[in-house]
Amino acid sequence: MIGAGHNGLILAAYLARAGLRVLAVDRLETAGGGLMTIEDAAGFRHNPHSVFHRALTQMPWYRDLDLARHGAEYIEPELNVALLLADGRSLQWWTDFERTADSFAEFSRKDAATLRKWRDDFIAIVSEILTPESRSPPLPQARRWELLQKTPEGRLLLRTSELSPYEFVIQYFEHPAIQAGLLFFNGLREVDLRAKGLGYHIPALLASPAKAQLCRGGSMRLAQALIAALHAAGGEIRTGVVPRKILAEQGRAIGIETTAGETLRARQFVASSLDPHQTFLELIDPRHLPPSWRERAENFRYNRIAPLFALNVNLREPPRYRAAQSDPELDRAFMVILGLEHVDQFGEIVRHNEAGTIPPTRVMWGACPTLFDPSQAPVGKHTAFLWEKLPYRLDGDARNWDRYAAEHGQRMLETWRRYAPNLADAVIGSFVGTPLDIERRFPNMREGDLLVGTFDHGQIGYDRPFPGAGHYRGHLEGLYLCGSCCHPGGNITGLPGYNAAQIILSDLGIRAAWLPQPIEEHLMGLTV
Repeated sequence: MIGAGHNGLILAAYLARAGLRVLAVDRLETAGGGLMTIEDAAGFRHNPHSVFHRALTQMPWYRDLDLARHGAEYIEPELNVALLLADGRSLQWWTDFERTADSFAEFSRKDAATLRKWRDDFIAIVSEILTPESRSPPLPQARRWELLQKTPEGRLLLRTSELSPYEFVIQYFEHPAIQAGLLFFNGLREVDLRAKGLGYHIPALLASPAKAQLCRGGSMRLAQALIAALHAAGGEIRTGVVPRKILAEQGRAIGIETTAGETLRARQFVASSLDPHQTFLELIDPRHLPPSWRERAENFRYNRIAPLFALNVNLREPPRYRAAQSDPELDRAFMVILGLEHVDQFGEIVRHNEAGTIPPTRVMWGACPTLFDPSQAPVGKHTAFLWEKLPYRLDGDARNWDRYAAEHGQRMLETWRRYAPNLADAVIGSFVGTPLDIERRFPNMREGDLLVGTFDHGQIGYDRPFPGAGHYRGHLEGLYLCGSCCHPGGNITGLPGYNAAQIILSDLGIRAAWLPQPIEEHLMGLTV
């Protein structure tokens, strides 16, 4: 496995449990990829890349690999998300749906009723279609459409998929703060809100029981649990290994050569969790790939509105928000959104990202993890962070971030203080991270794209990362893909690795007890 991020580790652990001898290699000195926790000399812990793990304990691999026993414990705060408005009101997203609906009703009773209707209509779609699809190798689009047309739930899913998330929210909801909140809760962090075909994301969000979770002790604990699970199954990991090329003979992948000159041969397969540019253009000799594959890899697109700028702070006390004076529970909100007042702000954010400029107003979100997990700071102290979606190529050149980062971090802190005045005296220290820093740390996240590939331009489902590679196979016999560039995409889901394991075991003729029902059979069963 090339790349020992969470997808590579999950794949390796499943295959080791099936009796294969597996080796995962990574260029970094520590396995886990974005599951990174850093600790300073004073004992403050920060998770500079990954914090909000949505419904992770509901993932099949969390159970199958017994990760709780290996030390990955999760906290799911009840007030999961709070959008704080400048006038002191808040739009709240709770683990209890009724409390969420009550919060929406304070802004618009009509929108609260619409919220409930779409949730009810999509509960079966999420549980019987979308969740099984995400946990299976994808079907060709024509076959998927054919099967979904045979059930009322499938037809509703297809109809809502014709819209973009923005069009869905504007069409069905009326209050601008609710429209903005729904788009942010789902779309701004993950997809281009203008992308056709993704309108179902909004009602799916409403119907999903999945909420944001926090890994106790820091995100690295999940990485450590995956490493322990792999070792328990007999698998191996080597860090500090940089691949120079994927070796091929007679149309088959047979191993890798490292930049240190070492050859690591594979008897059965090579699996890459890297992006298509690295896998197909940098590591494979052109003579081993047809021109059409190289062209498709070259045309793979990254999400231009995915990069994040991060401000991390060490605190004497947690943020105390003005809005909590009228609603004390807001000081226990997990994710807090600041600066988002109206749905029209999304257009401004997108325009500035595409132009490589910084919007005049800050729209930020983040958390104070130590409210829920005191182990991530010295006794009595806290850590917190805010993220802002900003362009990778600042003023046309990503290197401009090196001279502008500190100044922008101060601007973010000034805005934060307007919502939480106590931060004027509570901050002990701080540091920032730019979209360029993300790419430097993780070359796989090219152009600062944490999702490793946009979900528009056809890069979805069976055609992700591109037509011909959507089944986790990489043209060469014995070459597989298992990273976030594959279905169902980025974020800490582990599902690309989980799904790739299904394909590899099938190709090797190995039947494992954990394998789910093939998605085609499952969808056909819904029509009976």
